[in-house]
Amino acid sequence: MARRLIIDPRAPDAESLRDVADALAAGEVVAYPTDTLYGLAVDPRNAVAVHRLFALKGRAPDMAVPVIAADLEQVEAQTGRLSGLDRRLAERFWPGPLSLAIDAWPSLAPGVMSADGTVAVRVPAHAIARAIARLAGHPITATSANRTGAPPPATAGEVLAGLGDAVAMVVDGGPTQGGAPSTIVRVRKGRVALVREGAIPWARVLELQQ
Repeated sequence: MARRLIIDPRAPDAESLRDVADALAAGEVVAYPTDTLYGLAVDPRNAVAVHRLFALKGRAPDMAVPVIAADLEQVEAQTGRLSGLDRRLAERFWPGPLSLAIDAWPSLAPGVMSADGTVAVRVPAHAIARAIARLAGHPITATSANRTGAPPPATAGEVLAGLGDAVAMVVDGGPTQGGAPSTIVRVRKGRVALVREGAIPWARVLELQQ
């Protein structure tokens, strides 16, 4: 069975999460809570770790994997400064369940990005998720912590029941709020397009375009 690490979601202790960062650096898969559901983290630059993630989930190789970051600055350290509507969306909805499909940065493993060369990235409204990305020093993957076709888990217990020892570690931050996954949007030529409906209503996103 995977190691279960209980962390206070209100004040995650960096030292307690150090083992999580070490596991990610070693290419392991770690389950952790986000502001929607529990997700699976690997280093998205590590092609072997990304392959391990896809095999664990039984995910088709042509399905992209979203990532989360500690903050806007960590995103821009990879991509350069966001501009225009992308930046306004980030400043309005981050931290929160809105993912921006932006041009993938060169260090990402091919399996993480979409066929059009984009990657969905966001800053979650969950202190543990942000702390893990901060300790890792780079964005981490955030696909749901379940095998493809199974219900996405909202608790650490559900992760363990569904994945067992298929993951190296489960960070238990208590129950997540559940519900819909993040909304994904793409900005093209100054206009925003909906990629996936999710937790943030599309009408709220469109307000920034008006």
